[in-house]
Amino acid sequence: MFRLTVRDHMMIAHSLPDPFFGPAAALHGATYVVEATVRSPVLDDHGVVMDIGAAAAALAKITADLGYRNLDDHPAFVGILSTTEVLSRYVAQQMGVALRALDGTRHVTSIEVVLREHPDAWAGYTLALDGPRIQDSPSTNDSTPGG
Repeated sequence: MFRLTVRDHMMIAHSLPDPFFGPAAALHGATYVVEATVRSPVLDDHGVVMDIGAAAAALAKITADLGYRNLDDHPAFVGILSTTEVLSRYVAQQMGVALRALDGTRHVTSIEVVLREHPDAWAGYTLALDGPRIQDSPSTNDSTPGG
């Protein structure tokens, strides 16, 4: 399996209003290093998984939408705890939507997103791409893409 990884970062604010999260229940900030890895069993006609610039631009657009915002007010996270795991799934889903809109990416079979909060702590999500339509809701239920 071939893979290509691009990286960006974002600074966000959010709260996790549940006693489970202790002090993080209150409004606080987080800085994430965001890594998106695109996988394919084959290379395209140019000998690459995909255009690295297009992958980087897709990720940058997603992080720009989330960065410097209070995610409690972001329409995608209304009524949803914006944990690192939930954010990684959202970024993966948005990357899936972006890649499926590009020519030459139909062979891509998965996208793995890792959000690094700290050098020793991170969370991630792997999205299987098995059809032309990618679910783009960040709901807390894990749905099968394309369904």
